[in-house]
Amino acid sequence: MSIDNQIEPPQSFMAMYMTPGRDRPNAPQDVVLARYEQCEDVATILAEQAQTLAFKENLSENEVLKRCYQGMLTDAADFNEKEALWVACRLAELLGWDPPSLG
Repeated sequence: MSIDNQIEPPQSFMAMYMTPGRDRPNAPQDVVLARYEQCEDVATILAEQAQTLAFKENLSENEVLKRCYQGMLTDAADFNEKEALWVACRLAELLGWDPPSLG
């Protein structure tokens, strides 16, 4: 597949792969693109589940985002901390919610 036909990850995602003082990602382009697509897919899939969880469990938007973030950090999920945070922020963006406060 030609690189020209692929989407470009947003700067917010690319920042995870940038080393200060360098203008190229610190991982191969195909790896970065694959991770982006996986993270974007998960955020999209979680959107409906997050809305349902907020409604059925009467949870705040932030609590739902925090739970999604924590779930992304399990061994089975295969996401690192930066990716989990990006997914939680992207999920908030997709739902029109405020960014998560995870502290």
